[in-house]
Amino acid sequence: MNILDTIIAAKRSEVASRKVQTTVAELEKRPFFGRATLSVKEFLIDPDRTGIIAEFKRRSPSKGLINGTAPVEKVTAAYAAHGASAISVLTDTEFFGGSLNDLVQARINSVPLLRKDFMIDEYQLLEAKASGADLILLIAACLSRAETRQLAAAAKKLGLEVLLEIHNEEELGHVCEEVDLVGVNNRNLKTFSVDINTSLQLINQIPPEKPAIAESGISEVDSIVTLRQAGFKGFLIGENFMKQPDPSIAFADFVNQLKAKQNA
Repeated sequence: MNILDTIIAAKRSEVASRKVQTTVAELEKRPFFGRATLSVKEFLIDPDRTGIIAEFKRRSPSKGLINGTAPVEKVTAAYAAHGASAISVLTDTEFFGGSLNDLVQARINSVPLLRKDFMIDEYQLLEAKASGADLILLIAACLSRAETRQLAAAAKKLGLEVLLEIHNEEELGHVCEEVDLVGVNNRNLKTFSVDINTSLQLINQIPPEKPAIAESGISEVDSIVTLRQAGFKGFLIGENFMKQPDPSIAFADFVNQLKAKQNA
């Protein structure tokens, strides 16, 4: 099995266990479950925001430990204060070192939160809602087209927006009415190689009513300029900030560079 297959197999076991530990009724009683969600689509068009979906991620299967000391509240607060259009929080524990508690702690911020995980079951959508998420990720490589539509529709009923992640032209077939945004992941989930040209090759095939998000491999301000000119509305960046000793400072510096470039 490749790493993606390994993660999904582990995720099925994990979700089954979590269902036993916490019932749906218990999730629905949590304080965040009834909150009105924020719209990522609206934040992406806010001229006072950067278009960046800044990510909090401790480690990954390809890089190992990225940052094991940065506090989630401090980092995400800096992301929000310096113009992030949304914040992505990795909640997978086994492979990325995250947790739903990270999402709960990040909810101190008044910008949209993305639950970044491998979503395969409607139960995970309820967890996301109960933990303060506004947006969930569906990865086309993990799901059939029917599963994508089913999970996206369930998310919409909960008031959550849906970001569909694709990696190639074939996965464009997963785009459906219930999907709000389409992300192009420049990282191949099977080999973990990264190529930003993946985004540039697919942008013109993404329906214009579905804002396009470029994901992974963005470490230079010039890359955002190029991707924005190509038609992308958002840019999901995590490792570039998290690998620095202080991700808060790294994000602020990056935003200042971006503003200078745009005003030049």
